[in-house]
Amino acid sequence: MRFGQRNEPEPTPSNEEMFALEAALRGTLDGIFVVYDRQLVGRSPTFAGQLLMEPRPAIGLLRERMRAFGYTPFLQSNRQQAWIQAIPLADVEIKTNFRLHVGLFLVTVLTTLLTGAFMQGVDPLANPLGLVAGIPFSFTLLAILGTHEFGHYFAARHHGMVVTLPYFIPGPPIPPYPGTFGALIRMKTPVRDRDALFDVAVAGPLAGLVLAIPALLIGLSLSRVLPVPATGTTSFGDSLLTQFLQWAVVGPLPPGHAIFIHPVGLAGWFGLFVTALNLFPVGQLDGGHIAYALFGRYHTRISQLMILILALLGYFSLNWIVWAALLLLLMGIRHTPPLDDITPLDPRRRWLGYFALLLLVLTLPPIPLTIQ
Repeated sequence: MRFGQRNEPEPTPSNEEMFALEAALRGTLDGIFVVYDRQLVGRSPTFAGQLLMEPRPAIGLLRERMRAFGYTPFLQSNRQQAWIQAIPLADVEIKTNFRLHVGLFLVTVLTTLLTGAFMQGVDPLANPLGLVAGIPFSFTLLAILGTHEFGHYFAARHHGMVVTLPYFIPGPPIPPYPGTFGALIRMKTPVRDRDALFDVAVAGPLAGLVLAIPALLIGLSLSRVLPVPATGTTSFGDSLLTQFLQWAVVGPLPPGHAIFIHPVGLAGWFGLFVTALNLFPVGQLDGGHIAYALFGRYHTRISQLMILILALLGYFSLNWIVWAALLLLLMGIRHTPPLDDITPLDPRRRWLGYFALLLLVLTLPPIPLTIQ
């Protein structure tokens, strides 16, 4: 999930035009903000001073006034004073490309069907009817991923944001990998405040768990306990949560035996694993949004700490070093602030945020995958 996409940069106006624009934007602050100082960086005027009202109604009035000039206000503060930065980020109405959404979804259905069939020992390339064997895995996994993304979608719409439908991302159908890189939605309007940022971020993982946990329970009840062969097996690692669910459904395993999991249960495992990955408090991941809503400017340090923890987990599995590098290089550790970056989360959301970070500990397997 991605927030706050900016428009393509426009040519920088002349100094005369910028001075006139700055004066006009300063006029939008009347009755809301007392200006003590100001500075101009590129096309973004910044005003320092004191708010004359609470941040939430202030940001609503400022958005309305600045929209006429093609600008959006970002409100922050330090210990001495408040800051309003005017950014050329007018709200963008997204034209939904239904063909692209449907096309990506259909390709992802095909790749997950192929993966599910291959996992069942069926070669659908030789026998196309063998794709039927991949239905339990594909249907369950896509239902979990879709529920996760629509959790974000409906939370965003509840807060009045412009948001795309989910983009499903197909992956190579090469077991033991699931045939998809997940799904995402794109946000084109800035997030209003930390409450909205938190609600949209946490809705996805919680919604996905509503299906992932029952899928794993059902899959475990349909699975078989067999002796472990010496070679030719793939082991999906246990988190604290999957260990507990395994004990609750199957009970203790005899020595030298393992659970050969049903495709529905395997889709549930991948659903929990995707939830854990999204809850990393890094950059623009769901956990990164949650961490920013909770801790604000300390988000960068938390992201750095998470990258370090992943590097240390590389002692158990080199996969985590790869993940740390990808997150650092592709995702980054910084986060775009909401428009109102002053108003803190309310206590109910704060405790739910701590619970979401606890879910990361419960759903993360130290060794995700072992191939013998």
